[in-house]
Amino acid sequence: MTFSNKFFATLTMLLLCVFAFSSCDDDEMMDDDFDFTGVYDQADQKGRPAINTVFVSESRKDEFNETTPSAMGAAFASAFEARLLALNAGYTTNALGLDATTFTSVLATDVLSVATDKPTTFFDGTNVLTGRALADDVIDVELLLIFGGPDGTANPGLTSDNVDANDKAFSTSFPYLASPW
Repeated sequence: MTFSNKFFATLTMLLLCVFAFSSCDDDEMMDDDFDFTGVYDQADQKGRPAINTVFVSESRKDEFNETTPSAMGAAFASAFEARLLALNAGYTTNALGLDATTFTSVLATDVLSVATDKPTTFFDGTNVLTGRALADDVIDVELLLIFGGPDGTANPGLTSDNVDANDKAFSTSFPYLASPW
């Protein structure tokens, strides 16, 4: 992705956030106030942080980001598996019991799953990919699943980024983000 594409993608996301977090009364906003005609490009997919960064080669980043999730597995699973085995040649299964082929098929479809009938978590030891809470240590979970082996204890130096908490406490009310510094 070129600098100008990144700039416009970032600007678009910023504007979407401004609209999303603006407060308006229902009668201030009419459906016909917005024009959604035109052509839109998917700029980036990051349902699972670091997956795109680690598993997609630089030459295929744009292709990955423009691929619809339903087609990602078929298009990228084998490349993800090759990358996984290059990162961890001793990989057999992970803490979820997934072999390399199954695990990378899951990873290749980069979406954030949400379960409405279970706790919202990336992985809490029991619930897996049922959403993502702000306090979830997503990178540690991903490192554990890549390097931790069947019981999560293999390669202890590679299963954590050693960042154990957010810099500031999260808010208890919507939008739940920590206050700015």
